[in-house]
Amino acid sequence: MGTRMPALFVGHGNPMNALSDNDWTRAWVTLGARLPRPRAVLAISAHWYLPATRVTVSPAPRTIHDFGGFPRELFAVRYPAPGDPALAARVQHLLAPLPVGADTAWGLDHGTWSVLCHLYAQADVPVVQLSIDETRAPQFHYEIGMRLRALRDEGILILGSGDIVHNLHTYSWGAHPREPYDWALRFEQDVRRRLEAGDTAALVNYLASGNDAQLSVPTPEHYLPLLYALGASFPGEPVSFPVTGMDGGSVSMLSVRFG
Repeated sequence: MGTRMPALFVGHGNPMNALSDNDWTRAWVTLGARLPRPRAVLAISAHWYLPATRVTVSPAPRTIHDFGGFPRELFAVRYPAPGDPALAARVQHLLAPLPVGADTAWGLDHGTWSVLCHLYAQADVPVVQLSIDETRAPQFHYEIGMRLRALRDEGILILGSGDIVHNLHTYSWGAHPREPYDWALRFEQDVRRRLEAGDTAALVNYLASGNDAQLSVPTPEHYLPLLYALGASFPGEPVSFPVTGMDGGSVSMLSVRFG
């Protein structure tokens, strides 16, 4: 058995982080340098959210610019990491009998490449994406993470990419900084405490936190990638937070490392 890879959740924030030099992107660069070198990355991004479980099988996944209203320079970004059809087949095997579609049309969306372009700037680590089934309850996504846990001992970095707090209705767009909302800070702090305490049930049943959760997670797709990384964690292993901060008052940039 080789080195066990960590499982990660990364708050990816604004797509412009792909081009930015800021505290968060510098922390991603540092994180990438400190991680063991993975054989490949299995990414679960908030931005591949559809009514099915699918996995990318292309040997050369395309760079998807799944956003609008950003500068031309962002649309010019390419992240030409290779795919890994063998890893995709391994994911299908681990999740059987759940039907996992082999997808040739999707590629790497910005939830994946805007982070990986800092973690692995040379785009020389193969990347496979796994979709998030929007029809399923949070417990399902946590259990999928558990079934993928074995990949960590096979040199695979499991990377969930979303935002623990993600409310664009209250986000401060433009160049004007905004102090974080109290409800956003409270919810993020509750999640941190529950991660440190190993309170899996509360993390899965996050909406029980009431109004703070409703405001912080008005739609689930940015929170659910955390449950994949949590499910892929091993009991009792260390939890750390290599990146912190809140962008625009209501988007959490918190990253979580298991192991």
